[in-house]
Order: sequence, then C-alpha cells, then structure tokens
Amino acid sequence: MRQFNERVVLQALRVHGNRPKAELARLTGLTAQTIGLITARLDEDHLLIREAPVRGRVGQPSVPLGLNPDGAFAVGIKIGRRSADWLLVDFLGRVRERLVVNYAFPDATTLLPTIQSHLNRLLDGLGPLRGRVVGVGVAAPFQMGGWHRMLGLTEAQADAWNHIDLAAAVQAMTDLPVSYAKDTSAACVAELLQGRGRDLHSFLYLFMDTFVGGALVIDSHLHRGVHGNAGAVASLPLQVAAADVKELPPQLISQASLWDLEQRFREHALEPMAAYDARAVRAPWLPHTREWIDRASLALAHCIVAGTAFLDVEAVVIDGVVAPELLREVWARTGEALKAYNTEGLQGMPRLELGSIGSDARALGGALLPLHACFAPDRDVFLKT
Repeated sequence: MRQFNERVVLQALRVHGNRPKAELARLTGLTAQTIGLITARLDEDHLLIREAPVRGRVGQPSVPLGLNPDGAFAVGIKIGRRSADWLLVDFLGRVRERLVVNYAFPDATTLLPTIQSHLNRLLDGLGPLRGRVVGVGVAAPFQMGGWHRMLGLTEAQADAWNHIDLAAAVQAMTDLPVSYAKDTSAACVAELLQGRGRDLHSFLYLFMDTFVGGALVIDSHLHRGVHGNAGAVASLPLQVAAADVKELPPQLISQASLWDLEQRFREHALEPMAAYDARAVRAPWLPHTREWIDRASLALAHCIVAGTAFLDVEAVVIDGVVAPELLREVWARTGEALKAYNTEGLQGMPRLELGSIGSDARALGGALLPLHACFAPDRDVFLKT
C-alpha cells in the first residue's frame, strides 16, 4: 500500500501521461519539494521511468517521468459459463499474456485445478519480476448455476457451483491477496478505468455474453446496491404479469443474451459458437443473426427506458463478447428501437455509447481491482452502496 500523496502522483501520471516534476506539482497541487521527495521514493521502488531531458527552454532541461510498466503486475481470472480467461496485466493496465479455456459448461472438479495451474504458469513466466505481482482478481457470476434449465444443465450440476466459495477457493491457491467481483461488475470496472467511463460520471453498463448482464456507475463509483442487485438487468421483466400468474413474464436474459442466438444457430444446424465471433455476421449465420438483433434491440431499449425512469444517468454503455460489427449493429438498432417506446414524462434520454474493451473486459476488470487497491488514491471506488 502506498501513502496517499504517492497515490495521487501515480494517478496523475496514469491519467495525464508522462510529465516533468513541475507539471506534476501543478496537476496535484503539491509543492515542488513534496513532489521531489515522492518521485524519489517511487523511483527507488522502480515504479517510475525517466524519459530523455527536454531541452530548448529557459532554465534547466525538464525530465518527463512516467509509470514503469514493469513496476507492478496483477492477474485477472474470469470464470464464465462458456470459457475461462487468465490475464497478466502490467502497471499500465496492458495485457502482457492471456490464457483461455473453452467448455460447454464449467465442471468444478476439473476447472478448479486448471485455475491453479494456469495462475502458476503466468506467475512463473515473470521470472525475477514475480515479486512485483500485487494480487489476483476473480470475476465470475454470483450464481454460476443460475438459469441452469436454459443451458440444459441438471440441478446437481448447477448446485455444485452455487455451493462453491470461488474467492476462498482461489485464495487457497496463492499467497497473493485475492479480490472478487461479479463478472459484469468487473467488466464495468474495466470500462470505468480504461474505457468510456473516464469521460462519464454516471452510466448504465450493459454487457452481452452467454447471458446478458449489467452494472451501474454513479458519480464515477461502481454502485452495487444493498444486496448487490444494482445493474442486474438480466432479471428485468419485459411485460406485466397476468393476474392468475399461469406463466411468469419473460426476463431480459431470454431475449438479449447470446444464448438465444446460439439456439437460433443450433435450430438451423449451424455451429452455435459462431455467436461469439465474426461468423455471426456472415453467411449462412447472418439471416438468423439479424432476426436475433430485431428482438434483442427492442428488449435492450425497454431496459434503457425503464432504467432511465429510475436512474436518469447520462449514458448507457453497451459492450459484449461479440464481433465488433455485431456490437455496432446492436448499438445502432437499439438506438432506433427506443423510438418504439413512449418516453413522455422523461426529460431526455441517455446517449448510447459503444463499449471499448470487449471480451477482455471481465478478466481485465478483475486484474484492475488489486492494482487500483494498491496504487489509486480512491481505494473505495468500487465499494459504493
């Protein structure tokens, strides 16, 4: 853990890029003497790099300082319903190495040992820099076995995951501190710190994966709510329930998830996993993708109108584990679909933004959790309730 003023200086360099000491003093409001002492300590701990002096001005040449990419590392682990990802992330938040395992559904008895072996592989690969790893961040659905009938799983398979404390299981594999976040919350963290969120104070975050999910940012803080339900858009009902309750109203998860696109492909004897890559926007998958977009965009627009009535955020960010072309089409069609809803009484609608991280978002967000906890001035940025 760094002292607060050290964190302020590191954050200034992270946000504004390489700067000389005089510029750091102006950006942070700290005195030149304080900046000198802080940068000396950070330099001694190998957290900074020095660029070539800038000459040609009056006085001594200035030396821009920047963050040392090898100054610190973190590992992000995403456990999803279709795949698991491991990312090694450096001090600049850049991905140095990734490992991926795909499956139809994660089996705990085989995946947990794989989590440990892949984590050790990334750590061992750092060699002498291994001591600079500050932590591990795990991103996974709160209930991996949720909606198991949609996936064709037995209750026993679902129940096995729902009784595993994944954070504790990973902590038992390493001496490094382990952070844990819901997968869509972790993805939102990545967008908040390294994507569109740097320019947005409040936004609803929608992420399309096997099951659609979301998160909520208010005043540049991830807002979890009392029970962790803030932004849990998958459960949003899409119509009013009948009085006799013969059939429950459909939820957003049934119409805006890639699982639904998988089923469309499967019904036409096409490879269902094409939903997650560029094949989805090519023949022979494209006609079925267009049908899915028609329904998904209307469902997402419903979510946005409902969310606006409660939250009144400045933007909605849409991202997902899809090809960029498909993401842009969903984004554009969702904007058009908003016209199908009555927004009378609402003073303006949030603007729609394309997410900038994509499939790495959940694992990257997981890795950013320990990096932020160790080096950012606001350690509680993800803990607002």
